[in-house]
Amino acid sequence: MVDVRGPIVVGADGSDTGARAVRWAAVEAAARGADLHIVHATALDAPGGHRPDYAARLVREAGQDILDEAVVQAVGQVPGLGVTSTLSRDSAARALLGEAGSDGMIVVGSRGLGGFAALLLGSVGLRVAACATVPLVVVRGEHEPVPTGVVVAALRNERDLDAARFAARAAGRRKASLRVWSAYTFYQYAGSMVPMLDDVTEIAEEQASATARLVAPLRDEFPTLTVTVDVVRAPSVAGALVDVSAHADLLVLGARRPEHTIGAPLGHVAHAVLHHAYCPVAMVPDDEPHRADGVAPLSHPGS
Repeated sequence: MVDVRGPIVVGADGSDTGARAVRWAAVEAAARGADLHIVHATALDAPGGHRPDYAARLVREAGQDILDEAVVQAVGQVPGLGVTSTLSRDSAARALLGEAGSDGMIVVGSRGLGGFAALLLGSVGLRVAACATVPLVVVRGEHEPVPTGVVVAALRNERDLDAARFAARAAGRRKASLRVWSAYTFYQYAGSMVPMLDDVTEIAEEQASATARLVAPLRDEFPTLTVTVDVVRAPSVAGALVDVSAHADLLVLGARRPEHTIGAPLGHVAHAVLHHAYCPVAMVPDDEPHRADGVAPLSHPGS
């Protein structure tokens, strides 16, 4: 079971999205009764990061200014919050992962100063998402969101129950409702292999029944929480999840990682959601590698 007992660790880089991540992390830390730890990475000790002494000094001074401003932002968001900071000589991803340890939580903005106008997830966020063994929250969106009072948990099977519990606890802290969302899709075949109408109805019923069985322990564990369940047929699971994120305060995914992959081991659905979601996205780690994507359907009929 995922249990965040350590600090809430947030990256600060001086960007607007980084500032939103700091403010989000401050509120999250206060809600959890945890400390907030702000990290700025200079990468001076990273490969290719060596600079002459005078240049390194300027990098450190600029980094400290960014940290000082981030602390002001955090305390301005939550007066009285306990805040610590680190000016790291490591790369950003390694610094964040190291500071979070084995029981913290990492928060990053959707992109840094070198990002694109479309607010695609930056390289730091992707590296952390690929490697994190603790929960990661990517704070997305161009503006401060309007609260919806809804936390969404994307559910595939029993391996996602820890992520769903994480979402339930988040909803409880926010006095929000929990929306458990699951999708199924058909592989598209030609001719006689196309499922008949009776098959479609049966598959829909099976998906709804399977999801209800998975959600039942959540209802028992969180009896005061309002829990709704949506089981939908979607031609694109990623696209449907992005649409759902427009109506949520937080979208929670199980961090499934493919077993054999080159580069950042993120499934295509998780990758797409991290790039395009409208609300903050939490990825909750799954210790077991899996060939399927992080938020794929409960099952793929015909597979």
